[in-house]
Amino acid sequence: MPQNDLTSVSHASDTASTPRPRKVPRIVVLGGGSVGLYVARRLRKKLKKRDAAIVVVDPRPYMTYAPFLPEAGAGSIDARDVVAPHRRALKGIDVLQGKVTAIEHGRKHVKIQPEEGDEYEVSYDELVVGLGSVSRTLPIPGLAEYAIGFKNVEEAIAVRNHVINRLDVASSTWDADLRKRMLTFTFVGGGFAGIEALAEIEDMARYATRQYATIDASDLRFVMIEGAGRILPEVTEPMGEYALAELKKRGIEFHLNTFLSSCVDGHVVTSTGVEFDTDTIVWTAGVKANPVIKEASDLPVDKLGRAIVLPTLQIATEDGEIVEGAWAAGDCAAVPDVNNPGKFCPPNAQHAIREAVRLADNIVALHKDKAPVDYDHKNVGVVASLGLYKGVAELFGFIKLRGFPAWVAHRGYHVMAMPTGNRKARIMVGWIGQFIMGRELVSLGSLHDPRQEFRNASVPPKPMGEKVEQNAESSAARAESGAKA
Repeated sequence: MPQNDLTSVSHASDTASTPRPRKVPRIVVLGGGSVGLYVARRLRKKLKKRDAAIVVVDPRPYMTYAPFLPEAGAGSIDARDVVAPHRRALKGIDVLQGKVTAIEHGRKHVKIQPEEGDEYEVSYDELVVGLGSVSRTLPIPGLAEYAIGFKNVEEAIAVRNHVINRLDVASSTWDADLRKRMLTFTFVGGGFAGIEALAEIEDMARYATRQYATIDASDLRFVMIEGAGRILPEVTEPMGEYALAELKKRGIEFHLNTFLSSCVDGHVVTSTGVEFDTDTIVWTAGVKANPVIKEASDLPVDKLGRAIVLPTLQIATEDGEIVEGAWAAGDCAAVPDVNNPGKFCPPNAQHAIREAVRLADNIVALHKDKAPVDYDHKNVGVVASLGLYKGVAELFGFIKLRGFPAWVAHRGYHVMAMPTGNRKARIMVGWIGQFIMGRELVSLGSLHDPRQEFRNASVPPKPMGEKVEQNAESSAARAESGAKA
């Protein structure tokens, strides 16, 4: 860690090692998502290198801006533009790429497992937990084997490639049942993530049918399975009903008050007795706090596995006793909503970014012997995309937008929230290019297994001990011999 010559990084197995003294306090930020990135950037802006060393730990080398995943999945935004590379966005901050496997706050150590090599430990003076969330799945038969999530950019692009690939294959398939299965796309979970993903992918797929002489837009079947009696619980009921009606007009099939019971080999069975076959199941039915907080840490957590925090974002026990030097925010923290006593701030990007700023400012305040301030942020509203040029929005509690104005509000808000001017500019240029030249529709399925073609071309190895004949011959010589023949 170049910020701090006297580091105390050691292999986890080296228990006899004694941490060496550090020149400056070290603040370790777990997670490089919205919370981690904004906390680290704010701290670096407020604290000079001689005041504190800042370290960010994340298994990925970039932050994913989740609200743009549906548009990335639909090809409205290039996948590279919905991520902010840590090395570029975190100037003057040390970045460790690895998975956090344990938090020992009693010793003020975290254990990190890099992608390759041995597990090691990093000590700290203050800890910020911004590990975010993971998909909340259920023990449904066939789910783990057949479904895909929509939580990161890799999954979003995989869904896009898969959907276009199904169109490609179905266009040359004459078996009616097989073709129907290929053109049936199922989404589970009717919250913001699920509805936006469904709407964007459906919009993209129906647009794509223009390129297939043998597929009509009406051949596509999009199905949403939702356990509650309504969709988009984040907006008011009238706006949710409007979104439902608009999506139904597009031919999307909704099964409300319905649960997925089984999906073995793509055969979907619901709790209401509906059955059908599909090649595509996208799971967006909620998230849960990163399990390492509950299963491999000594920090206090609530019954949902979230770190318990005060309104100041300091981690505390159930009795309200502050755990010194520990902070948390975002999806993995139960952040009290001071404007709605007894409730917690929703786990969305809007709150995560603002919590990160307040958390960083509170750390700086304590460094300057000032009192931390409660996180108090009234919800400025919610915006949701329902496909290209379509959306719903509720702003400041009284402005309600539908259709194109809501879509503009959605894009405008999120592009401003995207970190780094570089990414903002790239996204807007991409939008302009798409408007002028249309969507780019091509499946690059081999990206998910680039070695498959090479494996197929490979010949079986010779038995052990048998000599392999290899003759070196240039391509030019082979061409010459072929010409003579």
